[in-house]
Amino acid sequence: KGEAEQHKLRQEQAEIEGQMRSAEDDLRRLRRAAEEISLEEQQAQFNHWRTQVLMARQALDHAREREEERQKALEQEQAAARSARQQIEALEAEMQSLGDEAARLRAEEESLLAEVAALQALIEPAEAELAQAESQQDALLAEETRLRKQLSKADQRASRAELNLTRKQETLDRWRERIEADFGLVSLRYDENVVGPTPLPLGDEVEQLPVVTELPEGLGETIKEMRARLRRIGAINPEAQQEYEEVSQRYAFMTEQVEDLHQAEEDIRQVIAELDALMEREFRTTFEAVAKEFRQIFTRLFGGGSAQLILTDPDNLTDSGIEIEARLPGRRTQGLSLLSGGERSLTATALVFALLKVSPTPFCVLDEVDAMLDEANVGRFRDLLLELSQNTQFIVITHNRNTVQAADVIYGITMGRDSASQVISLRLDEVADVVNG
Repeated sequence: KGEAEQHKLRQEQAEIEGQMRSAEDDLRRLRRAAEEISLEEQQAQFNHWRTQVLMARQALDHAREREEERQKALEQEQAAARSARQQIEALEAEMQSLGDEAARLRAEEESLLAEVAALQALIEPAEAELAQAESQQDALLAEETRLRKQLSKADQRASRAELNLTRKQETLDRWRERIEADFGLVSLRYDENVVGPTPLPLGDEVEQLPVVTELPEGLGETIKEMRARLRRIGAINPEAQQEYEEVSQRYAFMTEQVEDLHQAEEDIRQVIAELDALMEREFRTTFEAVAKEFRQIFTRLFGGGSAQLILTDPDNLTDSGIEIEARLPGRRTQGLSLLSGGERSLTATALVFALLKVSPTPFCVLDEVDAMLDEANVGRFRDLLLELSQNTQFIVITHNRNTVQAADVIYGITMGRDSASQVISLRLDEVADVVNG
């Protein structure tokens, strides 16, 4: 397109130059003819042709300017064409690379398909075995269920048989007791392995007893009564004396143990009472110290006002709660629940700082404590933070630049180009050395 326009401009330029040459020929011819005409006519013709020449020169200049503009446009189009060719070459190279990558991926796909086919060939027998195993498992579960039902029925029959046996045994015992009661019998049974006292040698004494030829009257009733008493007493326990001694020793030992436990209980109660007294004393001392520091720190953080810690049950320190009453500058005394979010945050910070004043800890973590504070309160918070950092290391999570200025080391979390979180650390003393150096 640019070359065609350039060719057209050249043609127009050639035509204009031809017109100029023709005009110059006419001018020379007119000059010769002017010698033959009057001065006024010569002057008019001269002005006419001079105007024509000027117009032709202007047209030529205009054509030259258009030629230059077209030349510049042509150069720009040629540069764009070169850039487009370079881009086409880059795209062709990229397409070649993508083609190679596609071929590699197709090869990998074929390899993976082969592996999948091999795995499928392995899976199918395994699935068949699994199905067979599941079928066997179902059969076994069914058999187990059937056997469990049979076992349950057998247990029920055994329970009923045992119950019947127990009932029959109870019936037999009742009949035996009734027969013994009716006939006045006492049945004494001993185990073969019972160990008892050795029988007394009464053989000679029995031989010396007088011979009874007639039973006294009422002896039968006495025998029945004695048998009934023996039946109520029950069988003789030959180990009763030994068991009595063992139980007596056990009772004495347990009695001694109980007395020791009572004494230990009294000692423990005394220790608990002493510990309670010590805890109350230490708590009251610590509470008073914390309350004093809390009043001072509250006044510093709020630039005035006052606050106090109040025990809900002063007579029972172990179960007493603690309430906070605060009076902000220019306001009346209020409970903590009536304060705004920033005021509650600053009051809680004052309590934490008071605890750290009384009992410093190795380190303390503060998570966006200054989020709801204004610039003035942040400044006072930072000053107290610097003061307490002499004895406690603070880890402060904050977005406030004034609080950050008080730190020795800064850790920032940012997101990299790969959308992964990155940690950036900065020591302010090293930065100061670099700036001053």
